[in-house]
Amino acid sequence: MKYLIIILSAVFSLTVQADQHDYKKHGDHKIFYSAFNSTFIDPDIAVANQIVRGKDKGLVNIAVVLEAGKGLPAVISGNVYNIFQMSQKLEFVAIREQDTIYYLAPFEFENEDFLTFKISVQSDSNKPAYKLKFQKKMYHD
Repeated sequence: MKYLIIILSAVFSLTVQADQHDYKKHGDHKIFYSAFNSTFIDPDIAVANQIVRGKDKGLVNIAVVLEAGKGLPAVISGNVYNIFQMSQKLEFVAIREQDTIYYLAPFEFENEDFLTFKISVQSDSNKPAYKLKFQKKMYHD
């Protein structure tokens, strides 16, 4: 589990360095997001965390943090759509380690698929969910 967090942190770090727009501010929270090919995950780590790897399998990663960097629990749901508006329901699983919480959901894609992710993030049950939408072109490895 520790190695999965390290890999996901590296993916977030590289993504944030490449494009400063890979998070959305919602009140005093930042919602970080990324989508990547499942083959980025080491095979041993994938097996240990029941992640199915494959050239046509991706993962979407969501993390909710306070400005101070502390991870927050959240209720996350959503769908991913291809250009033909065919959708897949995203089933998020929480990955927890110390103060860090990531939410992962697998999805399938075609090579050069341009995908739209529509995700609902609710970190406070007393407030409405934040509607996150982003797009990503996915490639087979």
